[in-house]
Amino acid sequence: MEEISCGGVVMHEGRVLLLKKFNGHWVLPKGRIEDGETKEEAAVREVEEETGTLAEIQKYIGYIKYAYTIRGSMQIFKTVHFYYMRPIKNRLIPQREEGFAQAAMMETEMALKLIRFEAEKKMIQKAQELDRRRD
Repeated sequence: MEEISCGGVVMHEGRVLLLKKFNGHWVLPKGRIEDGETKEEAAVREVEEETGTLAEIQKYIGYIKYAYTIRGSMQIFKTVHFYYMRPIKNRLIPQREEGFAQAAMMETEMALKLIRFEAEKKMIQKAQELDRRRD
């Protein structure tokens, strides 16, 4: 089964928005596209739902692909599209019912040390480069 999700790398003043799951892992905000949504709309919605932060897309930065298994046998092939974003309203309210304990804007270098997945680190680095050019 294939699944497409979208997310955001929200950058502001050298900081990046991350979510800490209850299991301790730090991740970027992302989620599935709902019926009738564009990828861009899904990315903005997911960032706001999961973190409380309303953000605006600046640029598409790429996608990551991975596979995982659910219920012991069903394999999911997932593609996640990421956008470089800037915050409009920066409220840090983690979506606890989705398993998030904390939402935080943190220095990019610290975020790169804490984030679990290498592919997400690459998305942060791409957004960081765009953010540097902007300032």
